Amino acid sequence: MEDPVYDLLVIGGGITGAGIALDAQSRGLKTALVDMQDFAQGTSSRSTKLVHGGLRYLKQLEFKVVAEVGKERAIVYENGPHVTTPEWMLLPFYQGGTFGSFSTSIGLRVYDFLAGVKKSERRTMFSPAETLAKEPLLKEKNLKGGGYYVEYRTDDARLTIEVMKKAISFGVHAVNHAKVESLVYDNGRIVGVQVVDQLTGETHQIRAKRIVNAAGPWVDTLREKDGSKQGKTLRLTKGVHLVFDSSRFPLRQAIYFDTPDGRMVFAIPRDGKTYIGTTDTNYKEDIARPVMTSEDRTYIVRAANEMFPSLKLTEQDVESSWAGLRPLIHQEGKDPSEISRKDEIFVSNTGFISIAGGKLTGYRKMAETVVNLVVSQLQADGGVNVSGCQTKTMTISGGDVGGSARFPAFLESKVAEGKKLGLSTDEAKVLTHRYGSNIDAIYKLIKSRKAEAEANKMPVSLFASLVYSIEQEMTLKPSDFFVRRTGAVFFNIDWVRTWKEAVITYMAARFKWSEDKRQAYTQELERDLHDAVVPIDEKVPAGVR
Repeated sequence: MEDPVYDLLVIGGGITGAGIALDAQSRGLKTALVDMQDFAQGTSSRSTKLVHGGLRYLKQLEFKVVAEVGKERAIVYENGPHVTTPEWMLLPFYQGGTFGSFSTSIGLRVYDFLAGVKKSERRTMFSPAETLAKEPLLKEKNLKGGGYYVEYRTDDARLTIEVMKKAISFGVHAVNHAKVESLVYDNGRIVGVQVVDQLTGETHQIRAKRIVNAAGPWVDTLREKDGSKQGKTLRLTKGVHLVFDSSRFPLRQAIYFDTPDGRMVFAIPRDGKTYIGTTDTNYKEDIARPVMTSEDRTYIVRAANEMFPSLKLTEQDVESSWAGLRPLIHQEGKDPSEISRKDEIFVSNTGFISIAGGKLTGYRKMAETVVNLVVSQLQADGGVNVSGCQTKTMTISGGDVGGSARFPAFLESKVAEGKKLGLSTDEAKVLTHRYGSNIDAIYKLIKSRKAEAEANKMPVSLFASLVYSIEQEMTLKPSDFFVRRTGAVFFNIDWVRTWKEAVITYMAARFKWSEDKRQAYTQELERDLHDAVVPIDEKVPAGVR
C-alpha cells in the first residue's frame, strides 16, 4: 500500500467506510481503506441490529429521513438477504402513552407511503385481544391495541464484513488494526497519512489524491489532527442492549414500545435469545470501549418489567450485553433522543473530507453522496474515467442467492447439504444465514479438513468457520472472531467460554504468537466477556471474573 498513489483513501472500516470503498472502487477509483481497530469494531457491531426506516423520526417530522432510509431498507435486504431478514414489529399502545390508536394508524400509513413499503408488508391495526394473541407477555392493563408493521433485522457486523469483502473483490486494498497516527500535507493540501500497524508497531505512509474520514466516533479526533474541528462537531451518545435467554424471556414477537419517560425501546427475539434496548445517554468516556453501567442495566430491566410484568426479570437474568456510540451532529439544547440522525459532510481547507452522523440503514446512499463529491473534485483536477454509482442493485459478498424471493429455497437446499456432511439442522441453518452464497467455501473446508479439526479439538463447523474467517475475513485476534465474525459473545456467550481455549491455541500456532502476545489477546477476549456481563461500576469480589 506504500507504493501507489490511490485515487481515494478511506479512514474507518465501519459500515460507512466499507460502503464508500465499495462504491468508489466499483466505479473505477483506485481505493484503499484502513481501520485502527477491527472492521466494524466501533458503532457498526454495536447497533440495535435493525435496518429500520426510523419510525420515530416521524415524531420529529423528519419526513425526508424516513423516506430515504425507508427505501434503502429494501435495497439493503435485496442485496444481502442472508444477513437481513424482514421482522414483523408490534407497536402496542396504551391509555396515556405516547401513541394512540389514531396517531399510530396514521403514522404507520404515512410510514408505508414514505418508505415505499410493498403491499404484503403494509401495516395492520390490531384490537387489544389481537395484540395479546400476538404477544401474550405484554402488559394487559390499559392496552388499547397495536400497530403491526415490518422492520428488517440484520447482523450489523456481518453486513459490514460482507460489504468489505465485496469491495475487496473489486480490488480495494483494506487493512484492519492499522491506525492513522498523523496526516501528511504538501503545500497545505492533504496528500497522505502515516499509519501504524497495531500488531507489529511498524509505520507506513499511504498516499492518495483524496482522503475521506469515515471514522465514526473518532471523526472529530481526525478533524483535530487536520486543524479543522470547527463549526459543527460530534456529540456522542451511548446505547446499551441487554440479552436474555429465551427460557427466561420467551418473547414470540418483536415489540417496539415506549417507556414511562417517553423513550422508545425494542425487544427482539433472535436465535433462542431475546435482546432489548436501547438507552440514549451523553457519553464522554473511553471511545474505544463503551460499556454498560449498573444504571443502564437497571433502566432496561425496569423498562422490560414495566411492559412484560409477568416475567419479573432481575439483573442476574442478563446473559450478555453490548454498548455502542452514536456519533451525532451536535445540536444545542437538544436531548440525546431528539438529536437528528442526518449525516453531514465537511470539507476542510486542506481538502480533508469528513462524513459524520447518519444511520446503518442509509449507509449505501451516504457512500454514493461521498463518492459523487470525490469524483467531482477529481474531475475538476483534470479528470478521472469513472462510471456512475453501481451499488443499488449490487449483491454484497454472500448475497448471490437469487434475491430475497429465492433465499428460502436456497436455505433449504444448503441445510440439506449440510446435514449430509453431518451437521445438525440448526448448525447448517446458522452457517447458511451467516455466509449466504459463501457457504460452499465453508462446506469445502468441512469436507477437506475434518481430521485437522479433530486434531485441534474443535467441532468441524467451528474449525471451518475459524479458518474461513482467518483466510477470507482478516480475523487476526480471538475477539475479531468471537465478537464480530460470529456475534457469539452477544448471542452465544457460553459457546465462547467452551471453545475459546481451542480457538486461541490454534490461532497462536498459526500466527506464531509470542507468549506475551497470546496473553494479551487472551486478556482482551476475557475483558470482552467480562464487560458483556458485569457493569463497569459494579464491584466484583476478588478472584471472581
